Amino acid sequence: MANTEQYDSILKNLVRNYAAYKPSHGQIESKALIDPESRQYEVLHVGWDGDRRVHGSILHLEIRDGKIWIQYDGTSPGIAEDLLKAGIPKESIVLGFHPAPLRKYTGFSA
Repeated sequence: MANTEQYDSILKNLVRNYAAYKPSHGQIESKALIDPESRQYEVLHVGWDGDRRVHGSILHLEIRDGKIWIQYDGTSPGIAEDLLKAGIPKESIVLGFHPAPLRKYTGFSA
């Protein structure tokens, strides 16, 4: 359980940090969405870029079965690098956006 609480704290900080950045164009807000009950963490962009509506996930993370699942990553160079820098081992990170049969080739948890 200690890992889950530690991971929760790390993910909250990372999501809030990513949400603090404002996109360089348009009238777009970044929102940190954190649901501690279901252990879901997301950064959402909402607003307008000229006459184009913007509404979408930039980052979606989840703590499941004691591991951090990266469900979607629209960041650069990638949230996995930030997780590793925060001290989370590769075997505790699942690249959920890859099909299950390919995850074993990623160097992260399958």
